[in-house]
Amino acid sequence: MSTHDPFSLEGRVALVTGATSGLGGAMAEALASAGADVVCHGLVEPPEETMAAVRAHGRRAAPVVGDLSLPATALRLVDEAEAALGPVDILVNNAGTIRRAPAAEHSDEDWDLVLAVDLSSPFRLSREVGKRLIARGARGKIVNVASLLSFQGGILVPSYAAAKGGLAQLTKALANEWAPKGINVNAIAPGYMRTDNTAALRADANRSRQILERIPAGRWGEPEDLAGAVVFLASSASDYVTGHVLAVDGGWLAR
Repeated sequence: MSTHDPFSLEGRVALVTGATSGLGGAMAEALASAGADVVCHGLVEPPEETMAAVRAHGRRAAPVVGDLSLPATALRLVDEAEAALGPVDILVNNAGTIRRAPAAEHSDEDWDLVLAVDLSSPFRLSREVGKRLIARGARGKIVNVASLLSFQGGILVPSYAAAKGGLAQLTKALANEWAPKGINVNAIAPGYMRTDNTAALRADANRSRQILERIPAGRWGEPEDLAGAVVFLASSASDYVTGHVLAVDGGWLAR
């Protein structure tokens, strides 16, 4: 019987965007706990707390910093990540933003920002990592962080819903092209998680109650609830899984 652990990420290098805290921080630590060295991205400063958590698992950590709404940032981040820890095997496109406003009042500026960060940036980062994996003939894993709004329209978040719907389709499109080359592209669709992005919802007593009433698990998700999903999709355990959007939502979509 083989003693190989299909969930081991030993010897792998991961790049996690939006790793300062919340979902990204939890996923970066989860990858380190499975054996990966992790490049941790922050918007304006190095995510020191997340890097400390990675190192606590005995793994290497390195920072990259940059505004992912700017087209040139993706190439620079991948260059810096590979200079720091070596070729990237695992990319987790987690960084995202959201703007809330009625559609009739949703500004062009907010629309452009959300699409740039939540959709265009994952494409550019995936393109850079993907082309390098192909060039060196290496297997790789790309995990996009989608949303329940990849499936639903949401309320007061037209740009976010459009971006996350597009990200689910981008996941499938890249999976179709790159599966024959040994690159798996999948996505995680978190449910209602306890993060900065949901602070406004949790502060609205009526909306929070409505959300909790629909979640069969009966609670908001925690960032750590994504740990198992990201390790699975980043490891050889998921080698025959590609183009899939995995909901981690406490049962929301089942109701």
